[in-house]
Amino acid sequence: MPEGHIIHRLAAEYARSFAGGPVAVSSPQGKFSDSAALLDGQRMHGTDAHGKHLFLGFGPLGWVRIHLGLYGKVTFGDDPAPAPVGAVRLRLAGGGRWADLRGPAACELITDEEKRAVHARLGPDPLRDGDDPERAWARISRSRAPIAALLLDQRVIAGVGNVYRAEVLFRHGIDPYRPGCELTRAEWEALWSDLAGLMRQGVANGRIDTVRPEHTPEAMGRPPRVDDHGGEVYVYRRAGSPCHVCGAEIRTAELESRNLYWCPACQRR
Repeated sequence: MPEGHIIHRLAAEYARSFAGGPVAVSSPQGKFSDSAALLDGQRMHGTDAHGKHLFLGFGPLGWVRIHLGLYGKVTFGDDPAPAPVGAVRLRLAGGGRWADLRGPAACELITDEEKRAVHARLGPDPLRDGDDPERAWARISRSRAPIAALLLDQRVIAGVGNVYRAEVLFRHGIDPYRPGCELTRAEWEALWSDLAGLMRQGVANGRIDTVRPEHTPEAMGRPPRVDDHGGEVYVYRRAGSPCHVCGAEIRTAELESRNLYWCPACQRR
């Protein structure tokens, strides 16, 4: 599932491509046809993102809420737009650009009030200016759930996925099974600050890189990572490999149906 930095990149790309002008809206697949007919030819006013939710704004007509889920994908291109291929849920076209949305978990037209309700049920997003990390700390500091589970709970923090979760805990030497209530305030503030920095870097680069300069392939004389997720990481999907910092074997286990990765030496309780 795409993590929050991808959703914010998509929001920016939709805005650059279509905001401010009339947009042709269609649903070649047919599952969004009624709403597409209402929006077709209308002006897109702007976009928004919160965690893993993307919003395309059409003024008084409301917002298209998109959640990519596990299989959703957006493709952008320049005119001429090709004939739709596959199950295209939503196609936008205008200003010499087109964008196709395929396979989302959600694509619906909602009102301003419904959009506010989505924001209300989500935790603060490290990529949203003004979001208050105190809201997340209030829940973490009184929870006995493992911090690794809390970081993936979108009601606690929005936008963090499996990669950022594993990597930020490693970078701060925190055992993923530590209860949230055992974190210190200083540890939480450092985690939030680091997440914001790493995720903003992800927005800029379009990939997740978490290793510090001294642990890059060039600095260590090691081969670069080869993985369909891209980016240089410390522990994510590196089970059985040596830790870049201490050489211990990276471990993996399942936690709440998601794979967890950590270094038992660098992240001791």
